[in-house]
Amino acid sequence: MDNKLFKNLKIIELASVLAGPAVGQFFAELGATVIKIENSRTGGDVTRKWKLPQEDIGDPLSAYYHSTNWGKEILMLDLSEAKERNIAIDLISGADILIANFKSGSAEKLKMDYGFLKNKNPQLIYANLTAYGEGENAPGFDVLLQAETGFLYMNGEPDRPPAKMPVALIDILAAHQLKEAILIALLKRKETGKGGFISVSLAKSAIAALANQAANWLNVKHIPQRMGAQHPNISPYGDIFKTKDHQEIIMAVGTEKQFADLCDILNLAELKNDHRFQLNGNWVKNRNELIELLQTGFLKYARPILLDKFKEKKVPAGIIRNMQQVFEMPFAQEMILENKHGGKCVRTVAFEMNF
Repeated sequence: MDNKLFKNLKIIELASVLAGPAVGQFFAELGATVIKIENSRTGGDVTRKWKLPQEDIGDPLSAYYHSTNWGKEILMLDLSEAKERNIAIDLISGADILIANFKSGSAEKLKMDYGFLKNKNPQLIYANLTAYGEGENAPGFDVLLQAETGFLYMNGEPDRPPAKMPVALIDILAAHQLKEAILIALLKRKETGKGGFISVSLAKSAIAALANQAANWLNVKHIPQRMGAQHPNISPYGDIFKTKDHQEIIMAVGTEKQFADLCDILNLAELKNDHRFQLNGNWVKNRNELIELLQTGFLKYARPILLDKFKEKKVPAGIIRNMQQVFEMPFAQEMILENKHGGKCVRTVAFEMNF
């Protein structure tokens, strides 16, 4: 894939933490010039200091910071100082896109709002991130958004406290929304020659990603409960089984054919004709009995043998990998980037294109 698709784009990033910087890195990976302006008065992006206990305390940059700041030029400025603010304004005046996540009212005080900057640069696409929408000042911390938008309530094991996703999921979802909006704005600007204002909230990005769980509520008033890795609509999907060699396999069976092939592989062909397990609705209704019976089949075989059989029959199955095991896979290795200012991160661009 051509990684210079946006070589003629200039982007100024006035965003910190994860969502905004992830968007900046996306464009940097595709060849854009991205200048990240950090607040010199406060020591820069707060994630510079978000270090694991094993990280070098003397290193000015954390692994977290490296995760979304690849390929950028870093400029430290205090925008409350007129001279330094003018440097930023000059850069924005010659830019295509501005990525920002100011608190409500802050941009106006610093003359970094769209109303002011569009007069300096009518072609500017101003992409703004908020927590709950324009004009709202509530803090936008990911765990709070996971709680407020239903993710925390649904996530975890039954009869256990809620569990948050181990990545800042809402930030990542909002970053995707903002990227999509910017790409649409670029297409529109090509037609009109004018820029515009884009606003994406973490809250609405999270709601948009509720997908089938939201539909289950909106259509049949089902409130999703904590189910661990299991699925409310399909089974055995997300169910984890022990094998003869004391290993684990996670299944993702979603069709009648996959279920029939699973039964044959486990030498449990009689389950295909059991009235309790006819069609998906009954798999879910009688989930506990089904999982118990399937488990007896898994215990007859070692994991490598079963995985080979599942692969051959195209029955969806996998193993639960830790981070080391993830990056032992060849396609994961292809996703690693080296930062020019030290450290490594994974690509935000996961697609391939050929023209």
